[in-house]
Amino acid sequence: MATTRFVNAADAAALIKDGDTVAISGNGAGMISAEAVFAAVEQRFLETGHPRDLTLVHSLGLGDRGALGANRFAHEGMLRKVIAAHFTWSPKMQQLIREEKVEAYCFPGGAIQQLLREIGAGRPGLFTHSGLETFADPRQDGGRCNRRSREALVELMHIDGREVLRYKPFRVDVALIRGTYADTRGNLSPEEEAIDADIHTIALAAHNSGGVVIAQVRQVVESGALHPRSVRVPGIMIDAVVEDPDQQQFYGLGYDPAVSGSRRAHLGSLAAAIPSKLERRIVARRAAMELRAGASLNFGFGMPGGIFGVIAEQGNGGELWMSLEQGTHNGRMLDDHLFGAARNTDAILPSIEQFDYYSGGGIDITFLGMGETDAAGNVNVSHLGGNLIGPGGFIEIAQNAKKVVFCGTFDAQGAHLEWSQDGLKVVQPGKVRKFVNRVERITFAAAYARRTGQEVLYITERAVFRLAGQGLALIEVAPGIEIERDILPYMDFQPHISSVSAMPASVFAC
Repeated sequence: MATTRFVNAADAAALIKDGDTVAISGNGAGMISAEAVFAAVEQRFLETGHPRDLTLVHSLGLGDRGALGANRFAHEGMLRKVIAAHFTWSPKMQQLIREEKVEAYCFPGGAIQQLLREIGAGRPGLFTHSGLETFADPRQDGGRCNRRSREALVELMHIDGREVLRYKPFRVDVALIRGTYADTRGNLSPEEEAIDADIHTIALAAHNSGGVVIAQVRQVVESGALHPRSVRVPGIMIDAVVEDPDQQQFYGLGYDPAVSGSRRAHLGSLAAAIPSKLERRIVARRAAMELRAGASLNFGFGMPGGIFGVIAEQGNGGELWMSLEQGTHNGRMLDDHLFGAARNTDAILPSIEQFDYYSGGGIDITFLGMGETDAAGNVNVSHLGGNLIGPGGFIEIAQNAKKVVFCGTFDAQGAHLEWSQDGLKVVQPGKVRKFVNRVERITFAAAYARRTGQEVLYITERAVFRLAGQGLALIEVAPGIEIERDILPYMDFQPHISSVSAMPASVFAC
C-alpha cells in the first residue's frame, strides 16, 4: 500500500533529479501554485547547481511578472526546455527564450492539459483539431518558439478524411500541485482555492509515468476530516505533502470564502468598475452590445475584462451565463492579475473539463483580446514585438466558439484620444500599427473560421470590422472619426468598405 510522506519544502525539492520533466499547476497571481516548493527548488539550484536541465510544463500562465511562479525556474542551466501555453507572467522565462538559452514550445492551454491526461491514461498522445492552421500546426511552426527548438512535438494526421493534430506524449517525472488541505492519508482537497485548474491531470500524468507527485497545502488534517466530494486528488497518487501555513489564495492576499465558493458575500461595495481609460471603456461598452441573454459566454484575459464593469453597471449579470477557461461559471468576475477567479460563482470546474466543453463547441459567443490583425482577418496574440506571449486558452476558444468578438485598441504605444460633443478626436495616433499586412504568427486562423461558418467581429475604439469573404469589412466608425483621415492612413491594407454606420453614441458615455 502506498504511503504519503509529509516533508518540508527543502526535502521535497530534493526529490527532483537532473533532467526531470516537471509539470506544475497554477494561474495568474499565485492561484493554486505551490510557491513554497517552487522557492525551495530555486534555492537548491542557486546553492548547489541542481536540479539542472529540467523540462518545465504548464498549461496556464503563472507568476507575478517578477520573481514568483514560473520565474523561479527561469535560470540558465536549471532549465533545458519549457512546454507551456502562456508566458506573460514570467518575463525571466521570456528573456531566456529570446536569448536562445532554453528550448521553448508553445501549445494551446487546453491541448497541454488534455495531453497530460492522455499521458496519464497511457494513450498514444492527444488527437485534436485544436491548433490547426495556427502556429502550433507543423505546417507553420509546430509550436517551436526559437531557433534552438527543433523537436517535432506535434504532427499532422488524417483520420476519416479529417485533418487533426497529434500532440506527442512524453514522460512526466514530477508533478508539483497544490490544494488547501491534505489529510494524513494524503488525500488532497482544493476546497478553499480560487480554482481547481489541472491538479488531478498533472498528478495523473506523473503518477502513471512512474514519477513523483508533490503536493503543497495550507494545512494537514486528520484522516476522515475531508468530505469525500471535496477530494480532488486521492492519496494513492500523492507521494509527498508539504504543509505551508503561510499559503495564500493569491499573491499577497488571504483566503476569501466568496472566491472559493464556500460563502456568498454581499458584493455591493465590490462591484467591478467601468474602465477609466477612454479607449478601454469604449471597447467594453461596444462589445457588451453583443451580449445575449441565455447564451453561453466566454471572456478572455486583457481588454475583454473591461466588459465585467459594464455588466455590473447594467445589472444584467443574472440574465447571462459567463465562464472562463480556468473553470469558473458566473459570479462577479475578477479582472487584471486576478483574472480567472470570481466571487459568488455558480460553479468551479477543473479547467480541463472546461476546455473539453469549449473544444466541443459549447461557447455561443466569446470576447477575446486582439494583439494584431492582418488583411486576411488572422489575429495574433501569442508572439508580439519579438516576445513570446503565448495563447493560453485562446486557440481552443477562438477556434470553436460560434461567434468571436475580438476587442482591442486600433493602434498601440502613445495613442491619445479625446471625446467631446463633437465626437471622438485622434489627438495623437499610436506608434505601433495593429492592422498589418501579415501577422507575426497566426493564433486565430481566418480561413478556418470561414470554413466553419463563424461570425467574427473586431471591435476597436474608433472602428468596428467584420470578417468577410476575402478579408475585413469596415462596418462602423465612431462619431467624429473620418475614414480617410483617421482609419485608412493607419492600416497597412485597405478593408472592404460598403455600408458603414456610426458606432452608437451610448458607448462613449463616461
